[in-house]
Amino acid sequence: MLVQLGGILTTTAFYQSMFRLSSPLILACMGDVVAERSGVLNMALEGMMLAGAFFGFIGAYFTGNAWLGLLIAVIAAMLVALLHSFCCISLGLNQAVVAVAINILCAGLMGTLLRALFGNTTTNFKCPGLSAIAIPGLSQIPFIGEALFTQHILTYLGILLIPITWFVFYKTTIGLKIRSVGENPKAASTMGIRVIPIRYACMLYSGALAGLAGAALSVCGMNIYVDNLVAGRGYIAFAAVIFGKFHPVGAALGALLFGFADTLQLNIQALGLNIPYQVMLMFPYAVTLVALLAMGAGVSPKSWAIPYLPEGK
Repeated sequence: MLVQLGGILTTTAFYQSMFRLSSPLILACMGDVVAERSGVLNMALEGMMLAGAFFGFIGAYFTGNAWLGLLIAVIAAMLVALLHSFCCISLGLNQAVVAVAINILCAGLMGTLLRALFGNTTTNFKCPGLSAIAIPGLSQIPFIGEALFTQHILTYLGILLIPITWFVFYKTTIGLKIRSVGENPKAASTMGIRVIPIRYACMLYSGALAGLAGAALSVCGMNIYVDNLVAGRGYIAFAAVIFGKFHPVGAALGALLFGFADTLQLNIQALGLNIPYQVMLMFPYAVTLVALLAMGAGVSPKSWAIPYLPEGK
């Protein structure tokens, strides 16, 4: 078995799959890092990704255009993010409770709409999808070229967003405002920073990327939607942000860890070993949990999950 695993881990196909399976999580993480650093506890990623996956699928299916499917996925997830923002930012409700309610609502709503439109299965209803794009020149680099530069567009987007998010956070005025809102919203407000609009904008941005993350599973995967397609990846992305110390690079590494474990369990199942498949399906989630326990939570923004109500309200 060890020899077989060693052979698997040295193939370009393994790492190509790892980056592909990590891309939805990277997208969700890059949006969630922004939301969390603005002071909003965004555990509703699961619901946003479900909305993105479902509406991305039906958008691509009924329009016949995968790009329109992505646009519809983004809009749907942003509407979920808007609901979350209204409840948590404007009304000041408990952010964890609201997130759990939204996740349950989206799971039930998407399941109901799925059956209303397609019956009990969508296996015979495939939507147009986005295929892998080989970047000229870069895809010819030995090993890394095939693994990293022969991916679909959302994988490239997720990878590009890692340095972009880092740069915006630590090298621009916008990033400074976001971080100050998450640390001390009252002090930020006295400096003329509009706390509420910034938190809304960060949540909507997180929703947009979560929608793309969900669509990456349906429109860029098997081109179908089934119940529980997201399968807890929204929670995994949230956990990756936590043990990534609320840093874009740390969160991305957490997403890649899950992608590595997920790819590994798929390859182990393909070996035909006498291991219950349920154990292998659990493996990536167990690895993420162990990583969270080992790394611990980073220092969260001081006003994280604390509602901010302007003076006089």
